[in-house]
Amino acid sequence: MLAVYVEAAQPDDPLAALQIGERPEPEPADGWVVVEVEAAALNRHDLWSLAGVGLPPSRMPMILGTDAAGTVDGRPVIVHAVITSADWVGDATFDPKRTLLSELHQGTMAQRVAVPRANLIDRPDWLSAAQAACLPTAWLTAYRMLTHDSGLTAGDTVLVQGASGGVASAATALGKALGLRVWVTGTSEAKRAAALERGAAAAFEPGARLPERVDAVIETVGEATWSHSLKSLRPGGTVVVCGATSGPNPPADLNRVFFLQLRVIGSTMGTRQELGELIELLGRTGLQLLDTTDPTVLQSIKDTMNLLDDSLSADLARSSHGLDTAMHRRFEVLADYAVGTGAQAILFTCSAFGSCIDATTRETPAAISASQHGGVRPWWLQGSSVT
Repeated sequence: MLAVYVEAAQPDDPLAALQIGERPEPEPADGWVVVEVEAAALNRHDLWSLAGVGLPPSRMPMILGTDAAGTVDGRPVIVHAVITSADWVGDATFDPKRTLLSELHQGTMAQRVAVPRANLIDRPDWLSAAQAACLPTAWLTAYRMLTHDSGLTAGDTVLVQGASGGVASAATALGKALGLRVWVTGTSEAKRAAALERGAAAAFEPGARLPERVDAVIETVGEATWSHSLKSLRPGGTVVVCGATSGPNPPADLNRVFFLQLRVIGSTMGTRQELGELIELLGRTGLQLLDTTDPTVLQSIKDTMNLLDDSLSADLARSSHGLDTAMHRRFEVLADYAVGTGAQAILFTCSAFGSCIDATTRETPAAISASQHGGVRPWWLQGSSVT
């Protein structure tokens, strides 16, 4: 069967270790079944595996992937990724011998994967396979952090650090669905804007002084944000940490921890029951996940990723080509994206891009007719400053 796997780790260049090719068919043990995989999700865990973190050479070749959605005998299912020891009873995340798929057992980035029957959960028909495959790691981790670990209740304020990551993105959307006031940090204006679209009430630059202290912090970044996380908490507040992508050893700041009676809670994945609760929450609230198998979504991501991820002004300052064809094209893509979202207006606030703005104004068709927006035609405001 075709699979994505790692045969020899490359710590300095993880993607160089990525292999795609034929691997043996899964042979399920007693109590295990074979899932016909329809979709598998990408997680940072896969990058760690390619680098050899937590995956010794003795376990390679290893098929990557912790998450999957597919079918068993025609039954649509979602795979819970936490594999416990045979005699474990209780919360799977507390089993000291637990593993994730692709650590000890072959992973999900293949046409088929063997998993314990007890790890299957029915997939509702309103959830696509691609959407469902995103849930068992990133979304389940975020759900457990917000519900099981944080002590938060509706109306509380939570700060999500680095809100463009997988867990953080999920936490932003889930936090709103749970009735929380969600504040986020992001390293670029585009990432902060995207978090606001996902449901954040406010977005700040990393390390920014907040209007008030928060009840809890969702921490996935580690060293780069740890100090800010502790300083952002109210007395008695909680920081829930599930990762340390920027480094695992920040200064502990124990004086602050004990004096303000802060709680530091570690969190890893979630249980099969919590996965069911997460799916129920999505169904009850109507919270939507992007289906990135949709060609329209893929094209939008492709067209806007570079456009929105970096500052246009910074790019212009670095460039020696000025307002060239490529820069004009970026403005056209931005306009197309805005029109596609149903926007009635685009506000440009920097006159340094005058020719790009003029060209976009001319070339963008009357794509939003007056009748589509209650008689209000789209308008374009150009100028050097708007406050």
